[in-house]
Amino acid sequence: MGKTGSILAASALLLALPLGACGSEPAPSKSAAAPAGERLVLQPSDTVQWQDVPAEVATLKEAQVLARIPGILTTITVREGDMVRAGQVIGRIVDNQLGFQAGAYGAQAAAAQAQVTQAQAEWKRVKYLYDKGVYAKARLEQAQAGLDTARAQVRAAQAQQSAVGAVAGQGTIVAPASGRVLRADVPAGAPVAPGVVVAVITSGPTILRLAVPESLALLIHPGSRVSTTGFGGAPVEGVNGVEGRVIKIYPSVIAGQLTVDVELPGIDNTLIGRRIAARIETGTRKALLVPIQFVTNRFGIDYVSVLAKDGSAAQVPVQIAPSAEPGRIEILSGVIAGDTLIGATPR
Repeated sequence: MGKTGSILAASALLLALPLGACGSEPAPSKSAAAPAGERLVLQPSDTVQWQDVPAEVATLKEAQVLARIPGILTTITVREGDMVRAGQVIGRIVDNQLGFQAGAYGAQAAAAQAQVTQAQAEWKRVKYLYDKGVYAKARLEQAQAGLDTARAQVRAAQAQQSAVGAVAGQGTIVAPASGRVLRADVPAGAPVAPGVVVAVITSGPTILRLAVPESLALLIHPGSRVSTTGFGGAPVEGVNGVEGRVIKIYPSVIAGQLTVDVELPGIDNTLIGRRIAARIETGTRKALLVPIQFVTNRFGIDYVSVLAKDGSAAQVPVQIAPSAEPGRIEILSGVIAGDTLIGATPR
């Protein structure tokens, strides 16, 4: 009995030891004191609201060179990319029928002129006899009417001949404006009809044309800022790219899109129709903006140092986004307004 009791007592003691260890509480750890550094109390501030929109390099206007008469495009002296000036001859259309018509009207004019010569001789003979009292005045008036009719026929034939020449002159193709040739699709030797587009020429300054959703129509106005990185450039208010201003908003909506023209300095006009990405200013919104030195990055995660109520500091992961203001970034999540951030201590 004594031996068995000793064994049981030892077992009970061994079982009691782990249970005592599990029930004990660890000593509380001391919070690290807040490091020295600049303090910043987070407060919402106004920031520019941007909207991504598609953009296209365009010109303020485009001039179409149209064929005005039917015929054969015998010459075309420009091709895509050439620069032309207003009034420059860039091609010619020839209609062979106009030559035959001009010849026919020329023959009619010659015949009418012969009739004028005959009628004039007749009038002189009648006038002489009238002065001698041989013919009555009615005979003289008849001769005068014949002469006037012959002269009118000459003028009519000449006018018709001039009209044919004017139509033939419309076969000369001239540039309606100074600019760059965008298209010249019709080759020399091809038949054309009136209204066929022979070439397309840029007209006016080069601009950036945006397609803005109609839901933003009331949020933009002439003077709204537009930023794009399609042409490189120096940073503009924290955004790598070039900044321009809205100069025109078209008063119509097509397929849910509003057309907006933007004046952009240094725009490259070598590729008219080139599509690039752009951002347009659509007002302001509230955001948590902090200087960039308040955010540190470790192993790909961004952290801010937050001051606790007991004076300690805690490293809190945050989600950030670029800001339109230089030297500042926007905090999207992780902290809230009213939190106090501690800046990194300069070394």
